[in-house]
Formats: sequence, C-alpha cells, structure tokens
Amino acid sequence: MRIIFAILLLCGLVACNTNPSRTFSEVEISDVFNDSLSIRAISPIDENRVWFAANKGIVGLIDESVPKLATVKYEDSLLHFRSIAQTSESVFVMSIGTPGVLYKIGFDGKEATNIEEVYVEKGEKVFYDAMAFWNDEEGIAMGDPVDNCLSVIITRDGGDHWEKVPCSALPETESGEAGFAASNSNISVINDHVWIVSGGKRARVFYSADKGLSWEVFETPIIQGGAMTGIYSVDFFDENNGVIFGGNWEEKDFNEGNKAVSSDGGRTWELISNGEGPGYRSSVRYVPGSNGKSMVAVGSPGISYTDDGGDSWQELSSEGFYAIEFVNDTVAFASGRYRISKLIFK
Repeated sequence: MRIIFAILLLCGLVACNTNPSRTFSEVEISDVFNDSLSIRAISPIDENRVWFAANKGIVGLIDESVPKLATVKYEDSLLHFRSIAQTSESVFVMSIGTPGVLYKIGFDGKEATNIEEVYVEKGEKVFYDAMAFWNDEEGIAMGDPVDNCLSVIITRDGGDHWEKVPCSALPETESGEAGFAASNSNISVINDHVWIVSGGKRARVFYSADKGLSWEVFETPIIQGGAMTGIYSVDFFDENNGVIFGGNWEEKDFNEGNKAVSSDGGRTWELISNGEGPGYRSSVRYVPGSNGKSMVAVGSPGISYTDDGGDSWQELSSEGFYAIEFVNDTVAFASGRYRISKLIFK
C-alpha cells in the first residue's frame, strides 16, 4: 500500500501524463493509388483499406493497393464527388453542383453489395461540401447557401432518408459566405456536437450541441472577405478543444490569420503562430491518442506538424495533398491530385 501511495504521489508531483503528445520528426509517404483524378474525399477502414470519392464519377475502395472502382452516373451525367462518410455497414458519397446526389453504398466488410440514391437536390446554387456521421443512425451533410442559410441535411435512420434543415432553424449567412469543398473537412462531430465552418465573405463557425436541432454561430479571427479566404478545415479533439485552418488559396504562403484554436467548444478562437509556420492548408487533423496538442495539417504546399498545440510547426514534407485522415496514432491516408498515399509518421 505504501508503494502504491508513493507512486500516486510521484505522479502528482511530476504530472505523470498517460496521454502524451506524439512527437514526429519525419513522414514516410508511399502511394497506394494513382490515376488522373482529383481526390478530395477519403475515409479509411484500417491500415490497408481506404474508401475514396473523386471527380469523373469515380468512387472506389483501395484494398491492399488493389483498386475496386465504380463509375457513377446520374441519368446521363458523370458526377463529381467531394464528400464521403462511413457507418458500420454503409458508405455514403455526395456530389457537388446540381444535382446534388447522395448515394448509400452497402458494404459487407469486403465488397460493396449495392448502391442507391437516398437524396437528390436540384437548383442553380446547390453545392454540397462535406459529410459526417455521429453514429450508425445519425449523419449530417453541409453545403453552400441556397437561400440565406447554409444547406444542411440530416438523417436519423441510417442514411435511408435525409431531411433539409429549414433556414428558420439556422443562423443567416451573408452574401458571399459559403463552404469550401476542399477536403471533406468542413464538419467535425463529437458526441452530440457538430461544428461547420465557412469562408469567403465571412469565416465563421456554425455550432449545434444537439445533433442539428438548434444552432448558434461564432465569429473567428481567420482571414476573410475574399472569394478564396476563410476556414477550409475544422477538427475537434473533444467537446471543448478544437482547431480551424485555412488561409488564402490565392496566396498560399501567407501565414497570418489562417490558423486558430478554441478551448470553449468553438465559442471563441485564438490565433496560433500568427505570421509563423505554415500558410494555407486545406485539411487539419488531431493525432489520435495524443493530448490534443499534436496536429497535422496538409495542403498543396506540403505537410506540417505541431506537438505543442500550434505554437511551433515542423514541415515534414513538401509533397502536396488535399486531405488527410488518420487510422491510428502513426498511420494516415492522404489524397491529392492524381494520388492516394499512405503516410507513416515516425
């Protein structure tokens, strides 16, 4: 008993940390798929398998570097996909532009079993950007404003049916405020919470604590006002701690007002490494199993990493990617122009 007490006392004195930040010094990049596609939406299953959705109507599963591909058409038109999400038995992909078509793909753990349309929306301004699921029954997709609010659709029955949230239930958007379909990471979900980010005229965070039943909107210090400025990606480590990343796509090296963190659930945001570290990045993710201080951000200029909450950054690679999704604390998949790669952090 005295030994146990001594160990507990020692932990109290030296702040024993059972959930430390990861420390990486390099990344090993190996391509698992190459094709003449723009791939902005990926969803890993495990270290060897990853779903993706791309332009030219292509949806696929990369299984041990073996591509299993399908070409999806709506009527006679090839669709372009930038949104993807998974449940335990299905994969969902949604197209940009009009018509916005959402497909549910059955998956038995090895092969796709069927595909069906579960939502179709037509209109001049229809443009869906990202999608995520809270659990096997409840999911959400977001898109650019059609009237005076973001387009938000929600399912409560495993993706068989989707309903659009009326503008009366959502905060108003400003003219020129929208989302960026850059990496399927405009949405972050934790427990019952969801955060959606915008860019362009305004760079704000739209928030719901009850799976999309009620909404608030919060201001951010991210650069805004231009057509290609704003927030491109959001990730939350837990219900309180989150990160937003973006910048100016037309001036990718500019590193002021492009990255910020929150410790109060997204209500307020503080710029990190302002004027230092990476400029524009299109996708940011917390490293799993860390203490919420380790993050990786990717974009066409390269791969950036921090293990101190964003105070300092290390450039691990100049190879460009659009999106990154972790499988575990050292392995991730990343997608970009003409490629999907496996990233092993060391």
